[in-house]
Amino acid sequence: MRVIAGSLRSRPLLAPAGLDTRPTADRLRETLFNVLTNGAVNRVAGAAFLDLYAGSGAVGIEALSRGAALVTFVEQGAPALAVLKKNLDSLGLGSSGLRGGGLRVEKRSVGRFLRNVERTALGSFGVVFLDPPYDLAEEYATTLGLLGGECAALLAPGALVVAEHRRKQPLAESYGGLRRTRLLEQGDAGLSFYEVAPAAPHVV
Repeated sequence: MRVIAGSLRSRPLLAPAGLDTRPTADRLRETLFNVLTNGAVNRVAGAAFLDLYAGSGAVGIEALSRGAALVTFVEQGAPALAVLKKNLDSLGLGSSGLRGGGLRVEKRSVGRFLRNVERTALGSFGVVFLDPPYDLAEEYATTLGLLGGECAALLAPGALVVAEHRRKQPLAESYGGLRRTRLLEQGDAGLSFYEVAPAAPHVV
């Protein structure tokens, strides 16, 4: 693995051993960030980026490399956390971030993080990426349900929530207030893009 673009371009990244963690492939990560950065609005530069089920940290590190203001990595697996910290250290990021960008590493489950995080401490997130183990289908429904429901205040206005999933295991079109606006498929993987649905007009 490597960083695709930005100030850390082409720098190598470690991946956890074994099958418990499945890093986002370089090609799929490139596709993801092409969507996030090449549209009418660059959603990464200056944004608060939340990397859930962070694993090796490859997605969040890519966001830092491309100018994210803050990246929060959420991961509870000890082997993955060890590799994440090695990647940050090898890139000279430590716990301080990159060129004005900051980072936080949260060692807890995603559900616990979302339910207990102090919104005032972190602000709100412009991009949320989640990539739970493919076999844990309930994690998708739970996490997207929280982001579209009781934890929706963590999302900045116009925020984008992106889920990586198995192509043959499609996600729902909506979770609470989140509505899917785009689906990209590449190889065995899919990327589902969700945004907060606009409020229904008030009828007098």
